[in-house]
Amino acid sequence: MPRAKANGMEIEYDTFGSSGRPALLLVMGLGAQLTTWRPEFCTALADQGFFVVRFDNRDSGLSTGLDGHTFPDIGTILRGDTSGVPYLLADMAQDTADLLGALGIPAAHVVGASMGGMIAQQLVIDHPERVLSLCSIMSTTGARSVGRASERARAVMPGPEAAALDREGVIAAGVRRYEVIGSPGFPVARDVLRERVTAAHDRAHRPEGYARQYAALLASPDRTAALRSVAVPTLVVHGEDDCLVDRSGGEATAAAIPGSELLLVPGMGHDLPEAVWPTIVAAIARNASRAV
Repeated sequence: MPRAKANGMEIEYDTFGSSGRPALLLVMGLGAQLTTWRPEFCTALADQGFFVVRFDNRDSGLSTGLDGHTFPDIGTILRGDTSGVPYLLADMAQDTADLLGALGIPAAHVVGASMGGMIAQQLVIDHPERVLSLCSIMSTTGARSVGRASERARAVMPGPEAAALDREGVIAAGVRRYEVIGSPGFPVARDVLRERVTAAHDRAHRPEGYARQYAALLASPDRTAALRSVAVPTLVVHGEDDCLVDRSGGEATAAAIPGSELLLVPGMGHDLPEAVWPTIVAAIARNASRAV
């Protein structure tokens, strides 16, 4: 896969469809790699007439990591001391804007999932000229009162101990995590989950990068007030059964952005089940068609 220099980082990316079509940028979430946007989903978007770009955020996959930084202390951050946080979501949004620039794309339709939705929101706040339309999936505004994870979901998310796990331990924990936070209405067989988690681990396993991204998420400010100025067509998609980012996060996002559309998907959790792809792809294309 190719790389591009963006905001002092080297960003791994790949593309689907013709570069002569309108660009659609896919931004993935916490600790996740570009491969989490499954190729068939990307192809379905390309078939709607888009030039689709997916990429690894800094500190994930094969993009640049900030491995010289101390492992962040999450407890300290939650108590309000963010001095040890090496970057914020605004820096990741700058990476995204600079990636578009490096690819010669003046502006794109932007789709973000989970933390990727937060980055996409920050991108349209900080760089509105780069965003033609916005789709925020299974994400939230940054307000602590909404989009909260359940106890069950928090229990399976990686902590500091993840750095000490061997390959088998990481894979087993990943399968268990997706069994908990995935879509109860669209269950995935354990062997399929294991195959996906194994492929992700073997491409890149970066627990310290995950911790730094989580620190950036926690230390970044609430975007609610700034989202009220968003003027591009916006679609907010959320699973009704998301236990990692409660549906209130999506509802708050839609309430904050004037004229946005909220699509709640029954049975969907914190993933993108193949059965709902046609609905989501069609909604993304419809939202993009509203762009001037």
